[in-house]
Amino acid sequence: MKNYKWQLMSNNILPKDKKVLTQFIKKSHKFTNGPKVIEFEKKWSKWLGVKYSTFVNSGASANLISINILKNLNSKKKEIILPAFTWSSDVVSVINAGFKPIFVDIRFENLALNEDLVKKKINKNTLAIFITHAMGFPGLTPSFIKFLKKKKIYLIEDACESHGAKVGNKKVGSLGDISNFSFYYGHHMTTIEGGMISTNSKEFDRLAKMKRGHGLLRDSQDTSFIKKNIKKSKDLNNDFIFYTEGFNLRSTELSAVIGIEQLKRLSKNIKIRNLNHKFFLNNLRGDIFFKNFNLKGSSNYGLHIILKKKNSVLFKKILKLLDKMQIEYRLGSLGNQIRQPYLKKFKKITYLKYLKNTEHMHFYSAYIGNHQALEKEKIIKLCNNLNKI
Repeated sequence: MKNYKWQLMSNNILPKDKKVLTQFIKKSHKFTNGPKVIEFEKKWSKWLGVKYSTFVNSGASANLISINILKNLNSKKKEIILPAFTWSSDVVSVINAGFKPIFVDIRFENLALNEDLVKKKINKNTLAIFITHAMGFPGLTPSFIKFLKKKKIYLIEDACESHGAKVGNKKVGSLGDISNFSFYYGHHMTTIEGGMISTNSKEFDRLAKMKRGHGLLRDSQDTSFIKKNIKKSKDLNNDFIFYTEGFNLRSTELSAVIGIEQLKRLSKNIKIRNLNHKFFLNNLRGDIFFKNFNLKGSSNYGLHIILKKKNSVLFKKILKLLDKMQIEYRLGSLGNQIRQPYLKKFKKITYLKYLKNTEHMHFYSAYIGNHQALEKEKIIKLCNNLNKI
């Protein structure tokens, strides 16, 4: 493992998090899914501005359950539109649920689905739009949300790396039918590993909680719903009624304890991240690097280095500079998923040519870490070196 001077993430679990966790371990005897998980879910829902949340063991698990819920609610429509610029678990959740992924290009200003292109792809088979709020940018507009409601198309939000981003006065993850978050170590807040499913629909919430725990009826946390279905299942043990297809994607009390502590400083950390991002853009050359992001409502995840024009020689020089400065980076950000081996059947020249912005991000972009402990001096030094390259 390289010894980076500038890591993607640093100091995301503080000594006081460890202290609270240690105290909990000493006092408690139950560490699997329990009251602390419920407490974290309620506090997260209040922070986000939704009615219900379900804590799971990863953002990928949140994706898996959310799309699996759509399978329960629909038997006819088979297509889900999503960006090619996204994380693999989004696409895999669509495929595993038996749906066909329809890929669309992104806009540079927010690295999210091009809404105009989405509208052209919508047809009678379109069940849902699975949007990725990439890298802390809100990827929706109020007009597009209204358009989808009018069309009666589900809106699923992947907000795994965009905690606290906003559209108007509402946080992303509270705008669609169901949303997914990740609390991986490198994200805005962490439970080490973990994820959250959030919704304002009681039906979605019941299914999410049951699917998290093997599909068990008793995990729905809905007393009247449980009683009603027990009466229909007199030939079964009340504690072991498997109401829906389920998994075991539960998290732990330990993770919830960390999450509750992390949530207390999340809003403050987001402000610091956004100040870092603006400072970085202000010090970066605009003739070589893309800087024209729409920062309204953003909650920055990483500092992007995107060439305005294709230039492989220059981009290699940039990567060499980052290596020399011992700065950790990720190529292509999320990259073009269609170029991955598991989606080889989608990798056709006729398909790739419609994904120009996604392709540019794949080959001529990288991102570096932005977090609350990042020093301004490091940003200035990097920008000075990039500007001279």
